[in-house]
Amino acid sequence: MATATGQPNAKRKPVFVKVEDLKPGTTGHTLIVKVVETTPVKTSSRPNTSRALLSRPAPPAKIAECVVGDETGTIIFTARNEQVDLMTKGATVILRNAKIVMFKGTTMRLAVDKWGRIEVTEPAKFTINEDNNLSLVEYELVTVPDQVEISEHCSVLAVDLFIGRIVCLA
Repeated sequence: MATATGQPNAKRKPVFVKVEDLKPGTTGHTLIVKVVETTPVKTSSRPNTSRALLSRPAPPAKIAECVVGDETGTIIFTARNEQVDLMTKGATVILRNAKIVMFKGTTMRLAVDKWGRIEVTEPAKFTINEDNNLSLVEYELVTVPDQVEISEHCSVLAVDLFIGRIVCLA
């Protein structure tokens, strides 16, 4: 693919992250993980009333909750439709452009939408750390008041909205 000046775009090398580095509300992650467990989720079979009467009914969605992980921890991955077939127990997969979705507003789930990709790769040599399950950590969205007393020694602040913590950076 070329830019407006006619020069070809150089592809960026992917930056692989570990499971323990995932944070709420973040996107664009590339991970290599192993599938620990796959559990199909029963979907409702309600008729789709938004489709025209003469068109074919929509096929039922396939959804599975998969526990995936690496040597730093595990997290629940929500697989949809054709992704379910790739997520077999023991498989090693590369998740490209994955995002963190907050499940019921409090716990993290990993997902790959239509802009991402799942690739099955050769088996990885790491052992999975099942003691650090990020999907078991509950987060609470805290509103920070507009008027916050700031120390006179602090010139730059960072606000972590999910934890409700204000950190002095400089």
